[in-house]
Amino acid sequence: MQDKFIDKNMTALISDLQKLIRQPSVSAKNVGLEECARLVVCMMRKAGIKAETLRIGKNIPPAVYGEVRSKQNPAKTILFYNHYDVQPAEPLELWNDKPFSGNIRGNKIYGRGSADDKGELITRIKAAEAFLKTTGDVPCNIKFLVEGEEEIGSMHIEDYLQRYERKLSCDAVIWEFGYVDEKDRPIISLGMKGLLYVELSVQESVRDAHSSLAVLIENPAWRLVEALKTLRNKDGKILIKDWYKEVEDFTNEELRVIASEPFDEKSFKKEYGIKRFVGDKKGVKIRKALVGEPTCNIAGFTSGYEGLGAKTVLPSRALVKIDFRLVPKMSPLKQLGRLKQHLKERGFEDIQVRMIHGEAASRTKISNQFVKTVREAANEAFGKSIVSVSSAGTGPMYSFSKVLKVPCISIGSTYIFSRIHSPNEFARIDLLQKTTKCMCKIIKKFSNQ
Repeated sequence: MQDKFIDKNMTALISDLQKLIRQPSVSAKNVGLEECARLVVCMMRKAGIKAETLRIGKNIPPAVYGEVRSKQNPAKTILFYNHYDVQPAEPLELWNDKPFSGNIRGNKIYGRGSADDKGELITRIKAAEAFLKTTGDVPCNIKFLVEGEEEIGSMHIEDYLQRYERKLSCDAVIWEFGYVDEKDRPIISLGMKGLLYVELSVQESVRDAHSSLAVLIENPAWRLVEALKTLRNKDGKILIKDWYKEVEDFTNEELRVIASEPFDEKSFKKEYGIKRFVGDKKGVKIRKALVGEPTCNIAGFTSGYEGLGAKTVLPSRALVKIDFRLVPKMSPLKQLGRLKQHLKERGFEDIQVRMIHGEAASRTKISNQFVKTVREAANEAFGKSIVSVSSAGTGPMYSFSKVLKVPCISIGSTYIFSRIHSPNEFARIDLLQKTTKCMCKIIKKFSNQ
C-alpha cells in the first residue's frame, strides 16, 4: 500500500527536494538557516507531521522537531535524526549548474545538499506521509530531530538532547545518512568514527618580509612542516605516544562482518584518480582501516602568497588544519593532551594548538535486534544490503547513544560517488524512491520488533 503511494507521488517528492535545495542553508557562513528550518517545518506539517522549532539560545540555529503519535502502537518510538544545513558551495567555478539550482538531468537531482542531507531528510518525511495518507495512522510513534549545525561539528546537539531529552525519548534512531555502493546495495553502518579537529599555527615575525631575508628569519611554514613530519609515518601510522592506548581489537563477530564486506578497489581508484592506497593496503586491510583505523589528515595549510604567478615573500605566519579520526574508547580531550605533549617533547613549544571540535566515536553491537530489523527491511527494498561495523566518517552519534541510550543505525539513499561536499553534488532519484520505501519497511518491522 505504502509502496504504491510512494510510486504515484514521486513528482511531489522531487519537487519538495528541489525546494529544499533552492533554499541555501550554509552553517559555516550562517546563511539561510532560519529560513530553511521554517521550510522543513512547513513540509512536515503538509505531510501530516506535527512540527515545531526548538531553541536553546540566541544565535544558535534552531532544531526542527517533528512527531506523529501512533494509535495502534503508542509504546514503541523510532526517531529520525537529520540535518538541514549544508557545506559551502565553493569552488563555484567547478559547478556545471548553479550550486542551489536543484536541476534535474536524467536520474539525478543536482545541488548542494541534494544528497547530504536534504535528499535523505525528504525520504524520512515522505515515509511518514505514506502511512498517514494511506491508513491515517503510523505503525509506531515517529519522531524527527533535524539540526542546523551538523556540517560545522554539531557543537550544540548534545545541549538539545539534554534539554529536550523527554521530548526526544525513543527506542531506536535511524541516522541521517547511508551510502549505497556502486552495485546499488545500501550499506548499513552500525557506528561512526570520532573526531579531533585542531589548528596548529606559528607566528614568527611581526610582518611578511622579502624572501632574501630567509637566511636570517625563520620561515613559519618550514617550522610547521618539520612538526607535521613527526605526527605520522608514510604508511599513515600516528607516531604520537600512547595515541592507540585505548584502542580495542575487533571482536571475532566484527572481523567476520568486515571480512564479508565487499570493496571494489579498481572502481574506487578510478573514481578518485589514484594508483595506490596509503601503506599499499589490500584486501581486508582496506576494510579494517575504513571502519576502525585512526587517521591524521592535513585538511588545509595556509602561509604566504597563494595567488597567481610569483611573489618572493617570507611569510610571518603559518597555519595548518588537521583532523584526527578517532575510534571507540578514544577521548578527543585526552588525545588533544597527547598531541600537545608530543609537540612540547620534540621542541615545538612555539606552535600554538587550538581545538576546533571534538567528538567521540560510537558503535551499535552487531547482536542488537534493531540491526536485524533494519537489514530485513533493506533487503526487501533493495534486494540486498551490506552491514558495516562503522562508517569511516564522523557525526554526533555518541551524544545520542549517551543521552538517549538507544541503538543508532545509518541507512539511506546517498550513492557512494554522489560528490557530497564537492562541486556537482547529486542525488539519484531511483535511490530516493527505494529508500523512502525502505524507511516504511523499517518503521513497520520495528513496530513489531
